[in-house]
Amino acid sequence: MRIVQELLFVILFGTAVYLFAQKAIRIRKNILLGRDKDLSDHPDQRWKNLLLLAFGQKKMFRNPLVAVLHFFVYAGFLIINIEILEIILDGILGTHRLFVPVLGMVYPVLIGLFEILAVLVIAGCAIFLIRRNILKLKRFMARELKGWPRSDANYILITEIVLMLLFLTMNAADQALQAKGATHYVATGNFWISGMFVPLLSGMSEGSLEVLERSCWWLHIAGVLAFLNYLPYSKHLHIILAFPNAYYASLEPKGEMENMPSVQHEVQLMLQPELAANAPASDTMPKFGAKDVMDLTWKNLLDAYSCTECGRCTAACPANITGKLLSPRKIMMDTRDRLEEVGENIKANGGAFKDDNKALLRNYILEEELRACTTCNACVQECPVSINPLDIILQLRRHLVMEESSAPAEWTGMFSNIENNMAPWKFSMDDRDKWTGE
Repeated sequence: MRIVQELLFVILFGTAVYLFAQKAIRIRKNILLGRDKDLSDHPDQRWKNLLLLAFGQKKMFRNPLVAVLHFFVYAGFLIINIEILEIILDGILGTHRLFVPVLGMVYPVLIGLFEILAVLVIAGCAIFLIRRNILKLKRFMARELKGWPRSDANYILITEIVLMLLFLTMNAADQALQAKGATHYVATGNFWISGMFVPLLSGMSEGSLEVLERSCWWLHIAGVLAFLNYLPYSKHLHIILAFPNAYYASLEPKGEMENMPSVQHEVQLMLQPELAANAPASDTMPKFGAKDVMDLTWKNLLDAYSCTECGRCTAACPANITGKLLSPRKIMMDTRDRLEEVGENIKANGGAFKDDNKALLRNYILEEELRACTTCNACVQECPVSINPLDIILQLRRHLVMEESSAPAEWTGMFSNIENNMAPWKFSMDDRDKWTGE
């Protein structure tokens, strides 16, 4: 019987890891569809960002209460699952509480700390469910969250509560079996939280307790493995991708826009016409901005997969606050949805993209949304995992203006003035300083 259980566990674990690895590889391929961008500079500052922003959740602490609850849920869930290592080894080797002889008296202390974190996770998730479904905070009620995105968040919170309850119930049943002197249930010392519930199980027989303990053990590990494979399809993929995303975040000042080399070169020739005669001719027509996800950088696409859909960017967006159509959160969700669609297209066509007469621009993100952006960087400042929706907006807007000559009349006048007078105003350079003498 024990060999059968070990075999079943190995099959379950191997299948879950394989499926997760396959999806992870596909997501990586999708991200690498983007243009190359070198973000290897200043590794010391990047590691600092990773520790402070991704693990330390520095930006979240602008709202201390929510930040503490989120930290308990996030760190607690990760730390508690250190015990998964013991469960995995027990499942493969057919042992029970493998680390008890190794850790000795430290073992119940560690489990006790894990149990305290489990209670904090349950409390945090319960409060977040109340905020979403009873208090109905405005940023959780936006149109882009209608349907699956709103359900996804609830499913994750409920799953975390269930997993923590299974963990505590398993430990309580284990303690009760130890008290009865059941075979294979080695003495571990008292567990701090689950130990308080052992009297509630005193009326159960040894067989019933063992069924309860084993059921919770199997459901807990199966739930964790199912959760692992659910992550790539969920907004909670940020649990993993927040770390590389924070590491590769831009280190440039937020107000500094990235120049297009081809345009910058033309401006230099305009300012120094004598250089034009010696300028090498280009064989290819440069591409301005981005129309679809393949035109964005790989960092933009990593941003899309890292989005937590928390809505802090949209809540801070002045365009959205004043009723405009723009929502930075929707920009990221649309980019991820289009990227998934492109990835499926490539997979279905043997590794090559087949034109589907769609694009990120217009089919997902409308011109009206792009033109509402004031480029204030509020969304970039607020994002807790260093996502930059503005960079995507700018690239799409550049495509509209420079590839399609699509811009409001007010913008067109400004562009003409800059081209002719090197300033947004309709004054020649010779007349620009006349106001000083008036």
